[in-house]
Amino acid sequence: MNRVEAQPAFVLHARAWRETSLLLDVLCRDHGRVGLVARGVRSARSRTPRPLLQPFAPLQLGWSGRGELATLNSAEAAGAALPLSGEALLCALYLNELVVRLVPRNDPHPQLFAAYLEALARLSQGHPPAWTLRRFERDLLGHIGYGLLLDAQADTGEPLDAAAEYAYLLDQGPVCWRSASDGLKLRGSALLALARDEEPDSADLPGLRRLLRALIAQRLDGDTLNAWTLLGSVRASNG
Repeated sequence: MNRVEAQPAFVLHARAWRETSLLLDVLCRDHGRVGLVARGVRSARSRTPRPLLQPFAPLQLGWSGRGELATLNSAEAAGAALPLSGEALLCALYLNELVVRLVPRNDPHPQLFAAYLEALARLSQGHPPAWTLRRFERDLLGHIGYGLLLDAQADTGEPLDAAAEYAYLLDQGPVCWRSASDGLKLRGSALLALARDEEPDSADLPGLRRLLRALIAQRLDGDTLNAWTLLGSVRASNG
């Protein structure tokens, strides 16, 4: 039986199980996404208060067991929950849904944990949500083996020209734009900014959002995410 102690982690999702327990999806620094059974935590006599196991609060968790679901043995707060509200909270919930839907369980991703923590911190500090999400989507796809080609043409290997326009072929990368039948059109400057981790021009952000959403949908076999609908409603209400 595997036993883990004091592992830095965040709860991604929790749901009731049986009368007094919870099923948790958590993202851990050294173990990736892990499924845990938190037995009895909904009972008044539980040694682990239910409110402790909330999203966006840094934790140190201990568990034991093998397979898809291990048993939570200990949980301690490792800091205050990050202050998130409004659009920033919806964006943070989107991060959680992305990780749950795309990242396999028990596959270590320490760099993804760092990217997730940085994205939460940026959202809580008021950084632009759109750019924060694009950076995390790019990093998540890279960490699970689907990194984007962003600085060279897929067919020729030639460096991208910031002033040129490109079609991004989802299974290959950018090629010179010829017509609407080529698919999604982006400026070279947008792709290069994403490659260099430099915030792009605001006019380029919608195109990058469409690109990354298409790549994520491909990994979901065309399925959608609940957070996309919620975020779309926020954008519509804000004009």
